[in-house]
Amino acid sequence: MMGARQGFQREHRTGTRIEILYGALVVTTGNFLPPPPRGLSNRYVQSRDSESRDPTKYMSDFCYTTTRGERMSVPLFHLAPDLIVSRLCFGTMTFGEQNSLPQSFRLLDEAFEAGVNFFDSAEMLTSLSVSGASAKSYSGVEREVSRSLDERAEDTARPCRCGYQDATFIEVTVLLRPQVTGPSGQMTWIRGGPKSLDANNILEAIDNSLLRLSLDYIDLYQIHWPDRYVPMFGETEYDPSRQYASVAIEEQLGALGKAVDAGKIRYIGLSNETPYGVMKFNRLAENIRLNSNLVSLQNSYNLLCRNFDSALAECCHHERISLLAYSPMAMGILSGKYYSLGGGPSDARLNLFRGRYSEGESRYNLSNPILKSAVQEYADIAVKYGLSPASLSIAFVLKHPLVASALFGATKAWQLREVLQASKIHLTMEIIAEINKVHARYPNPCP
Repeated sequence: MMGARQGFQREHRTGTRIEILYGALVVTTGNFLPPPPRGLSNRYVQSRDSESRDPTKYMSDFCYTTTRGERMSVPLFHLAPDLIVSRLCFGTMTFGEQNSLPQSFRLLDEAFEAGVNFFDSAEMLTSLSVSGASAKSYSGVEREVSRSLDERAEDTARPCRCGYQDATFIEVTVLLRPQVTGPSGQMTWIRGGPKSLDANNILEAIDNSLLRLSLDYIDLYQIHWPDRYVPMFGETEYDPSRQYASVAIEEQLGALGKAVDAGKIRYIGLSNETPYGVMKFNRLAENIRLNSNLVSLQNSYNLLCRNFDSALAECCHHERISLLAYSPMAMGILSGKYYSLGGGPSDARLNLFRGRYSEGESRYNLSNPILKSAVQEYADIAVKYGLSPASLSIAFVLKHPLVASALFGATKAWQLREVLQASKIHLTMEIIAEINKVHARYPNPCP
């Protein structure tokens, strides 16, 4: 494993320069950054304006796809003027656990070749079997993914990965998006089991991720879940009596601001947040003149969980925050496999790790008859229009004008290819109308 990535470069046999620059794998034939779509940069400079815009216009401003003859096939999205991500984000949660690391990296290779440049990580991921975790091996996924990308950067036989939009060269940057683990007394292998997400824990987590990933800085860094009490993972009502003493958001932003000023992170994001949390973070960031933008919110969004649309969508639209939609297939439930004969494959996540995922046991309750009916009716729509249930699910999420990227997981090549193909599917208004009818009958069975 080489050290910090700043300045590493190697000549490609064809003259293409391959360099690992400030934490990003860049394969390029030019020495310039791709400009944002017309007008985007100015909007980010004045990102706090209250001007409302047509959602369809919002999509065309921020997102574009490559055209025939280009190498990249997965659409791209500007999270910020200088932060381009693929609209599919490959989650690494199963790497080394639900499948082996060699299997995982073969999938990573195929995803990269197809144009996926966005990979989801978190310090809580262990790259271990379900039997347990330890301080020695925690966050192993970050180390292994980093090592894998190093090896790929040093492989001079790799072709140049690039694309064009309006005759403009697009560099392809591999973006690893780590997250700091929130308070959890159970995860004792992470910094001794953080009891709070205070400034010291945040700064230590950032430094540790930089070391594991061999980076000089992180492009996008997110808080995995709030320090304060919020209803999560299937809970739908806020209970004031459950409130407890928590770290002030001002302290958390102060730590993130220090990391930004030190050049350790560039942009910040939130995850599993509420409308209150998003607005509070944004207002306080303005008050302390944070030298960065809050650009992303990573929350669950799928056909069975559309809570984002009720209040968070308005917040994100006006604050210029993009949604990174996790669980676009509701932990695989929307594929229909768990309702097949025998309850689905034994190696499917909710079967293999039964009882392990609190989210799977609460939000995605397979014994809920309403959930089963909704899954069946969405599958019927997919069949009617010649799609697989998975393709319909992914395409629905990507159609949302505020979704920057859908975070998916795959343990098999055919699953990955199905998701890649779904990124090219356009759902007609007729299909959306049928989807909305099912949603009206079974609103958010997995909130």
